[in-house]
Amino acid sequence: MCADRAGMFMQTFFHGTRASLKPGDMIATGYTSNFAEGRVLSWVYFTSTLDAAIWGAELARGDAPGRIYVVEATGAIEDDPNVTDKKFPGNPTMSYRSREPLRVLGEVTGWRGHPPDELDRMRAGLARMHAEGKAIIID
Repeated sequence: MCADRAGMFMQTFFHGTRASLKPGDMIATGYTSNFAEGRVLSWVYFTSTLDAAIWGAELARGDAPGRIYVVEATGAIEDDPNVTDKKFPGNPTMSYRSREPLRVLGEVTGWRGHPPDELDRMRAGLARMHAEGKAIIID
């Protein structure tokens, strides 16, 4: 966490992706999803845990290296129902979404990805959900 100018504590947010961004860039709605081929989402997704952001960076579509950004929300946020309602009641992954853009504050470097076998299991599980028609994004 960090403090704002008034000394109030603000929550730190992360966004995992394969996009190459720089401080000041905005992550906005209207772009193709990192996870659903050809689907444009009306929300931007982010988290307060580095682990969830690592999963986002590792599982995002594309060949570019995974990247994790420290971001700030520029508008209202809500719990991400794709994880909180379906998989993890109570939001232990601290996953959120917003219809307003996220501002990139900086990049997290030196993070370690998940072990290859764990990543393979996650990808297999996601592929199975997709094949069974259960890979639904509540947008």
